[in-house]
Amino acid sequence: MAAVLELRDIRQTYGTGEAAVHALRGIDLAVESGEHVAIMGPSGSGKSTLMNVLGCLDVASSGTYLLEGQDVAGLDDTALARVRNRRIGFVFQSFNLIPRMTALANVELPMVYGRVRGGERRARAEAALELVGLADRADHLPNALSGGQQQRVAIARALVTDPAIVLADEPTGNLDSASTDDVLGILERLSGAGRTVVVITHEDEVAARAQRVVHIRDGLLVSDVRAGARR
Repeated sequence: MAAVLELRDIRQTYGTGEAAVHALRGIDLAVESGEHVAIMGPSGSGKSTLMNVLGCLDVASSGTYLLEGQDVAGLDDTALARVRNRRIGFVFQSFNLIPRMTALANVELPMVYGRVRGGERRARAEAALELVGLADRADHLPNALSGGQQQRVAIARALVTDPAIVLADEPTGNLDSASTDDVLGILERLSGAGRTVVVITHEDEVAARAQRVVHIRDGLLVSDVRAGARR
């Protein structure tokens, strides 16, 4: 199966000379369609930098990043923004919901930026909330929702543009154990339905639910283990 995400000798350096910080030191990684991958590493290991590169939030200093076979180095800012809006769904630890907007309106936001018409926006947002089990909370503001519900709204927002790839950065970091289980179950179902899911985490419980666990340390990939090999 062809790789959806492929990194070849990716390096990321901030600063120059003696002050240079080598956040990534030559990462080679391929992720296939429908895989559920956890990326782990201690603080300062480079895992967040790697997530930024994978999400086209940052461009690597050197190396090649192929997203669905396309070299992102050849994309201008407008094209990169389009990729982030349509091909990648982002889920963050802090939810990043707009407090004054309902759950439904928050889910609609990516389509507003993508200039999707109002009627279609609403229908797709309602379907996304149904998918995460929150159709009955569509008119609630974020402060009327639990942390787990807010994260499920964030997942619905990530899915509403029908991206092939979902990138989740510490998606359960602010959740209790029951909400964590709910969110991980959703990510598992997304992978089972054919979406590629990549999760940045420091939690063993989260990594254990992935099909594959990649460890990085000091900007280097130090292990890459599939579920069968962990048993």
